[in-house]
Amino acid sequence: MKQDYYEILGISKGASTAEIKKAYRKKALEYHPDKNPGDTKAEEMFKKAAEAYEVLSNPDKRARYDQFGHAAFDGAGGFGGGGMNMDDIFSQFGDIFGSAFGGGFGGFGGGGQRRVKGSNLRIRVKLTLEEVANGVEKKVKVRRKKQAAGVTYQTCTTCGGRGQVTKITNTILGRMQTATTCSTCGGSGQILDKKPHDADAQGLKIEEETVAIKIPAGVEEGMQLKVPGKGNEAPGNGVPGDLLVAIETHDHETLKREGDNLHYDLYVSISEAVLGTSKEIDAVGGKVRIKLEPGIQSGKILRLRGKGISSINGYGSGDLLVHVNVWTPKELNKEQRDFFERMQGNDNFEPRPEKSDKSFFEKVKDMFS
Repeated sequence: MKQDYYEILGISKGASTAEIKKAYRKKALEYHPDKNPGDTKAEEMFKKAAEAYEVLSNPDKRARYDQFGHAAFDGAGGFGGGGMNMDDIFSQFGDIFGSAFGGGFGGFGGGGQRRVKGSNLRIRVKLTLEEVANGVEKKVKVRRKKQAAGVTYQTCTTCGGRGQVTKITNTILGRMQTATTCSTCGGSGQILDKKPHDADAQGLKIEEETVAIKIPAGVEEGMQLKVPGKGNEAPGNGVPGDLLVAIETHDHETLKREGDNLHYDLYVSISEAVLGTSKEIDAVGGKVRIKLEPGIQSGKILRLRGKGISSINGYGSGDLLVHVNVWTPKELNKEQRDFFERMQGNDNFEPRPEKSDKSFFEKVKDMFS
């Protein structure tokens, strides 16, 4: 079970934004990698504190967490309860630390050297409605840059491995010192020493790799998931980029999605509506059979609870809404026409809507309430 975010930072649930920031800075400085070299437990606490701060410092995420706990972020990629890596923490929350570690917060080491991150890759994955409803693991082939075998690096001679170049200038205010990223090594502190002939100028080569992508139930068209570390690798033993997965969905033949709910149009004959019947209809888990009571009206909506799409935020599942449509024949033979002509004016065939027979606008209102 994941530890409570308030407990991690050592604050109460009523803590102010300033108190949350102060508590995070205290924890992060206590467990910073520069202060605890090689201490995996300290590194884990450093990550937990950053994850807690990322959620509690955001009013919307904090409100969701207060209401639903960690379930509010189940299945979500990236931050927001989905786990954070060191470089994400450094790039997002570096301003909180100020100059506590020698003025450098670009990466590990505190001396200005930073770990270069590789570029992200983007792919599209198309899902069926069944895959959206149940979640799925997709295996895709990705062509990504990886460090070639036999590549070696040496310390950058321009910056001496610091990743930064310091310059001192005389001004009317006195001597001023500025530090800029080393243009020779790009801030990594290393330059290429040896590489095979088939590698590029950075010692990387493109290789095809099969990547397993776990897609949670409830994703929607246009959502983007992140697979950390499966983008292009970076030179100098840097941090790999991420694989960004854009979600697309196939249209279902009979089911239409609206949020976590599904809609199904069921057509029945006049005789079926009058006498009642049972029908087999589509659902994401397979066929289901429903019973129609005698005298069912066209426009009636039957709600099958929990037969919709699982919520990506862990709030349960939506419903399957079955819209009953009584089909009126356009052509009749003589016997059929004679029957309906005899029924014209018959008291039993006169419309008498009851209070339970809601209007169209009332039904629409119910659907969205």
